[in-house]
Amino acid sequence: MKRFEKLLFALLLLPALASAKVPDDDDILDRTMNTASPFYFTKLMMRYNAGDTTMTDEDYHYLYYGYAFQEEYKPFASNQALDRMLMIASRIDVERPLREDLEQLISAGNDAQKVDPFSPKMLNLMAYAYGALGDTVRERAYYERMNRIIRTIEESGDGYTQKTPQHILMFDHALDVLASEGLPYGRSRVISREVEFVPLTSPMVIEGKKRKGFYFDFSRIYRNKPEGYTYKRDRTWQFNNLKPRTYK
Repeated sequence: MKRFEKLLFALLLLPALASAKVPDDDDILDRTMNTASPFYFTKLMMRYNAGDTTMTDEDYHYLYYGYAFQEEYKPFASNQALDRMLMIASRIDVERPLREDLEQLISAGNDAQKVDPFSPKMLNLMAYAYGALGDTVRERAYYERMNRIIRTIEESGDGYTQKTPQHILMFDHALDVLASEGLPYGRSRVISREVEFVPLTSPMVIEGKKRKGFYFDFSRIYRNKPEGYTYKRDRTWQFNNLKPRTYK
């Protein structure tokens, strides 16, 4: 098997949603900008970066969607550091990773987080690198962040219809969510000003019903779209085939 094939992502399946938590932008803006609020964005981000394991699903909801109102949120910015991570990952021998490669992966990841602190791909590769270096504390912290971000997106809607899409802040996040569930997907297509449809390569029975694909709300991405900018999707990279460790 090729080395890169060993680095295709496979994440833990996340529990099905009991009910969707559709993000309310007015509520999110009010709570994340209020310094007296427990969901004040700066405080949530500090806890997130510190690997605070006491953060709740509600904390992550306001953190992820609150990021859309921050100056740092630039969904059209090129994340060259993430590209470097993927190139480094493509040459790593999972069975015998070189320390130099792992350290370069972490260095690139630190830069990639400045552009997109919630990229599941980045979080997963950071977890792998730290785990391979024997730092189980950071490994666990990054896997926790990755799974919680994916769960936050999945909790925003079931994605089965145009009216119940899952809400994303970056186009790549949609593909990462599907990859985390082991769902093979094809080329996405925009079906409205706010929603895109990502088809599965072949219909699958999910929760007892045949599904042809999933819907994602990308409206937040275009709110601050630079004038005359045309978005070009990067090549698709799947998740690596690294299974998160089981922690007791």
